[in-house]
Amino acid sequence: MLSLAVTGAGGFLGWHLRVLLHALGWPEPIVLTRSDLTDPAVVARKVAGADRVLHLAGVNRGDPADVAAGNVQLAAQLAKGLLACPDPPSGLVFANSVQAGNGTPYGDAKATAADVLADTGVPLDNLLLPNLYGEHGRPWYNSVVATFCRLLAESGQPEVHADREMDLVHVTDAAARLIGVATGGPWDPEMPALRVGLRDLADQLASYAGIYRTGEIPPLRDRHDVRLFNTYRSHCFPAHYPLTLPTRADDRGALVEAVKTQGAAGQTFWSTTRPGATRGEHFHLAKVERFAVLRGTAEISLRRIGDTEVVRFPASGDEPVVIDMPTMWAHNITNTGPDELITLFWTNELFDPERPDTWPEPVGGEHRVPAEVR
Repeated sequence: MLSLAVTGAGGFLGWHLRVLLHALGWPEPIVLTRSDLTDPAVVARKVAGADRVLHLAGVNRGDPADVAAGNVQLAAQLAKGLLACPDPPSGLVFANSVQAGNGTPYGDAKATAADVLADTGVPLDNLLLPNLYGEHGRPWYNSVVATFCRLLAESGQPEVHADREMDLVHVTDAAARLIGVATGGPWDPEMPALRVGLRDLADQLASYAGIYRTGEIPPLRDRHDVRLFNTYRSHCFPAHYPLTLPTRADDRGALVEAVKTQGAAGQTFWSTTRPGATRGEHFHLAKVERFAVLRGTAEISLRRIGDTEVVRFPASGDEPVVIDMPTMWAHNITNTGPDELITLFWTNELFDPERPDTWPEPVGGEHRVPAEVR
C-alpha cells in the first residue's frame, strides 16, 4: 500500500478515488485542501515522505480567463510546497487532460500546469485523461453524461446541436490508474475507453430511461453499458424508488413480475431472514443488485459511502416493490415483522468468488470517506 497525498479530494474524481481506496482497505490519503495550497509550509509538511502525490484539483468550467488562471495557479501553489519540502515525495501524478495544449484557454493552462509540476524535480507522471463519466457526477460541470442523465431522470430530453465523437472512461478506471492498482476487481487501470458520438450517447441513455421507467432492465452487453446504466441510476436515486411491480391476481392467487431483462445476463436467488435479523452491510462498485420482498415485512436501508444520511424504504410482500441498490451505497435489509422474511435478489452478473465486487460496510457504522462536494 502506498502513502498518498491528494489535492481535489472532494471533487468527482477525488471522491471516486477515495471510495476505491476504502474498498481496497488502503489508508485514508492525506488531503491537501485549497486553503492548504496557499501556504507552501503546510504543503511541505503534509507531503513529506509520501510515496505519491496525486494532483487532481482543477477548474473545469467558468470564465475562460478564470479557468486558465485557476489551473496554473493550483499547480504553482503545489509546486512551491514541493520545492520547500526537505523530504519530498517519491512521485507526483498529475490528472491532466487529453485537451492539454490544444489551443484553448483550458487546454493550454493544463499544459502549462504540467510544465510547472515537472520543474519541481519530483518524478512526474503526466496522465492525460479523456472525458470521465460515472456515478454522482455534477450535471453541467463534470461530464455531458451526467448532464444527459440528470435531464432524463427529471423527465427531460437531451438536445444535441452539434454531434461529435468522444472517448469516455469510467472514473473508477481512472482512479485505479492513478494509484497504480492492478486489475483484480471491477476496474481496469488500462482505462478502456468507449468511443461514442453525442447523439448515440443521448439515444442510448434515453433508451435506458424509457425501459427502466417500468422497472425493466435494459440490455447490458458490456462493461460500459453497465457503467452507463449505473450512472443513470445514480441520478434516479432515491426519488424514483421504490419501483412498483406489475401484479396479476385471480382466484388462484397472484403473479408478480420481479425481474424483466432485455438481454442482460444475471443471477437470481432468494433468502429467508429471521425476525430482527439483518442481511447485507456491504456496497458494490459496479454490480447491479435488486431486492424484492416476497413475504413478510422489511426495511431496506442505504447510505452513500462518505455520507451520514441513511435512506430507508419499508417493503412488504403484500404490496410488492423493488429497490435497486445504487453502486457505492452501503445497503442492508432487516426483517421488521414477526414472521420469517423471504426476499428475492437479482444481480446482473454471476457471482465470482475471485472477484465478488462485494465490499463490507455497515450502513449505520463508521466510515472514512468524505462525500463529494456537490
